Formats: sequence, structure tokens, C-alpha cells
Amino acid sequence: MAEGKMHVNTWERPLNLTSSLHIQLKRSAVLAILLVTDYIAVVAAIWMAYTLREYVIPAIFFTKPFMQSPLGIYEIVVIPLAVIFFMNFDGLYVRRMPLWQQTEKIFKVSLYAILIILMVMYFTETVKQLSRIYMALVWLFCFVFLALGRYFVKKAMIAANIWQIPAVIVGAGKTAEMLLGAFAQDAGVGYKVVGLIEDKNALPDVFDNIPVLGTFADAEQAIYCSGVKDVIIAAPGLPRESLVNLVYRLQPYVNNITFIPDLFGIPVGDIGVETLFNEKTVLLTIKNNLSNGYSLAVKRVFDIVFSLVGLVVIFPLLTLIVLLIRLDSPGSPVFVAKRMGKKGVPFDCYKFRTMHANSDEILEQYLSTNSEALSEWNEFAKLKTYDPRVTRYGAFLRKYSLDELPQIINVLKGEMSLVGPRPYLPREKERMGYYVETILCTSPGITGLWQVSGRNEISFEGRLALDCWYVRNWSVWLDLILLFRTIKVVTKKGGAY
Repeated sequence: MAEGKMHVNTWERPLNLTSSLHIQLKRSAVLAILLVTDYIAVVAAIWMAYTLREYVIPAIFFTKPFMQSPLGIYEIVVIPLAVIFFMNFDGLYVRRMPLWQQTEKIFKVSLYAILIILMVMYFTETVKQLSRIYMALVWLFCFVFLALGRYFVKKAMIAANIWQIPAVIVGAGKTAEMLLGAFAQDAGVGYKVVGLIEDKNALPDVFDNIPVLGTFADAEQAIYCSGVKDVIIAAPGLPRESLVNLVYRLQPYVNNITFIPDLFGIPVGDIGVETLFNEKTVLLTIKNNLSNGYSLAVKRVFDIVFSLVGLVVIFPLLTLIVLLIRLDSPGSPVFVAKRMGKKGVPFDCYKFRTMHANSDEILEQYLSTNSEALSEWNEFAKLKTYDPRVTRYGAFLRKYSLDELPQIINVLKGEMSLVGPRPYLPREKERMGYYVETILCTSPGITGLWQVSGRNEISFEGRLALDCWYVRNWSVWLDLILLFRTIKVVTKKGGAY
């Protein structure tokens, strides 16, 4: 245990960390606030869609006005209740989840709700009175307003200290440290750790401000006296018999028990769960989302659409970079390097040149006289501290990842994807080990999970694990998230060399 930390004798002196009534009142307040916010967001979305369809679109495209009241029975009752019903069905009023996962669910919920409404209107012959453009705008604004409403309302509830649920973590090892970091990074997840239950006497400094309520032996007494109704068991190495015993002991005293299974390293982002009641067990299905033709086709359409739009937007920037490179050093502004594509087929990968023309000779000479640089190269396949090959403007382009912009041409040619695994060198294939088949089943990406998770700060083996996780858990939504996160990472210059 960290110096100065003491166990609290929970069964002799109640902790009064919280009370059941207080927790219930907070939960009720949160539910009421979310319901009201969502209702207002949907009605506002309908009003905005009506305004655009009735006044803006006819003025621009010379079409007929919609000519219908913006607030009929469907607008103030049916559509809002349908959206709220689907949000409740998907657990958006009871589950705490990260921002991006919540936004994905809101996207799907708003789409399903509008589709159901259209079906109802069709069978009741009400659809003839509605504009398709109007309903499309209703869906779009529903998604935007619901997502923004949830974001800002959660921020307000966090500031008012009514959003986060008090929780006790059982176990205080690396897994618990990871949880604390996740809760601190995204308060929207909704847990506030108010105590620990741990047998160890020496705990990391990260737990210094969290009281130890008891040990595994007296866990139920510690939980009962704390008044906390949510427990997270963060001890994946606990033997099965001990875990089952612990769960049964704690269940009478809490509302929810969450435990983290020992599945570290296994891609579980899109895991399927089935329950076998007679056998009292569960089946976990791990998918390879980029192993079927439908997913690959969807990803290809996504790449083409976004690449064409992006190419038009950044064309002036590309022209400026070409001029700067030509002024900086002799040689072609575009560097062509061999990389492994889908199924290991090599292709010419385009990048803006950031190194001197004789970079291989410079590198060989530098590594031969610098042992620290040699070890750094062997671990990361990069030179992080200083790279003598890089030109003046090249360092700037690398810092902001602007050197990778020409790879949009590779995307349009079908050799790369906007988001995907890192484009590996042919000589790295042997080093990729058992990851190679999974990673090479799809095209490499301009950006990817490795880029937003530390970029060059991650070891070679770490990149392989992240790329494999991405392939098995791919979705269009994940690609959108990674594109947005790439912008954030690049502007902060994190991990770029």
C-alpha cells in the first residue's frame, strides 16, 4: 500500500460515502433531464426541417412551398415518442457509454425511428402529404440536435455533480489503473470511483486519493457500509471459482456488478454474446468485419466519395506544398516507395518528399556511428529524436502529416484506403508474425488506429496489435471516428517524427 494509506474498518464505522436515496434521486433527475432534452431536440429538429423546406429551399430552387403546419400530431407526439422509444430500447437512458459510442447509437436510433414513421405514414396514407426532402431533413437534424443536446447536457450535469454514479472498484492492479484513466479522460462514461477493495498492502500512487474500504475477504461488508450500488470487478486474473463466489456475495448489496474478463489483446469491439441458460454460460463471437465482400464494397464506396471531396478541398494546399519542396532541396516533390497492399501485393505509395535525395547513404552512415540511434531504429523502425535525412520543410510536413496527402491518389486507384492498417514495407513482412494474414486482408490506410493512438510513440509490435484490432472490428462509424480523431491528433502534432 502507498505510504500513509490505511484500510477503513467498514463494519465498525459506516462510511456514508453516499446513500441509496441520494443515488436514486440523482438517477431520476438524470432520466428526467435526458427525456426533456431529447424531446426538445426532436421538436427543434422538426421545426428546422420545416423552415428549410418551406422557406429556404423554394427560394433557392424555385420549388413549391410545403404548405403544411410544422407542428401537427405527428410532429409534436408521434415522431418524438418514436425516437424516445428507440433510444430507450437501445439503453440510452440507463447505460453509461463513451461519447463516440453514444453518438453512433443516436445516429442509428434516429434513422430507425424516421424509417418506422415513414412506414406508418405509408400504410395510413399520410405519406402523400409529406415531402421526402422534409423527412430527410428531419432525420438529419434529429441526429445532429440529439447528439449535441446529449453532449452539452451531460457537460452541465457533470458540472452539477448529478451525472456520475459512485462506484467501488474491486481490485487495484493495472486493469483498475486503466479504468481510472478512462473515467478521467471521458467523464461522460459516468462513473466516479469512491473506493477500492484490495488485498495488497502496496498500491500505486494513482490510488492515493481513493480510500481502501476493505479486502476481498470482507468485500460484502465494505460494500454494504459504503452505500454504493455499482461495483466494478477489475481483477481479470482472479480464478473462476473466486470470481463466481465474489459475484454471488456482492449481488444482494448492489444494483449492478460489472466485471472485466481476461480478454486483453482479443478484438472485442463488435463481439456477439449469446446465453446458454441450462449450461449457465455465455458464447462470445468474435468477427472479422473486413473478411466479407459486402463490408469491403461499403468501405470502397466510402473511400471514393470522401477522397473525391477531399481532393477538391485540399488541391490549393497540394500546389503550395509542391512549390515549397522544390524551393527547399533538389529532386522530385513526390517520393514513391514500395509498400505492401492487400494480400501482400506491392504497390507504389506516393508521399511528398521530406528527405534528401541520398537519404539511404545518410542513414547508413549515421547509424554506424550512433549506437543509441541504432537501438531506436531497431525498436520503432523510426528515428524519433533526430533524423539527419529530413529536410527543413520536410520536418514541418512530417510534424503535421502533410507528407501523406498524395496518398489520396493511391486511394482513388484502389491501392489504399482512407482508414486502415499502416502501409508496411515488404521487408517487414517476416517481422509481422501471425498478424500478417489479418492485416493484409485489406488495403492499408492513410490514417488508422495506430495514428490516433500514439503514432510513432508506439512500438512496432504495438502497431501490429492495433492494426489487427481495427480489421476485426471495422465499421463505417469507426472509420468516421478515426478520421475526426486524426485531425485532432495531427493538429496537436502528437507522436509525429
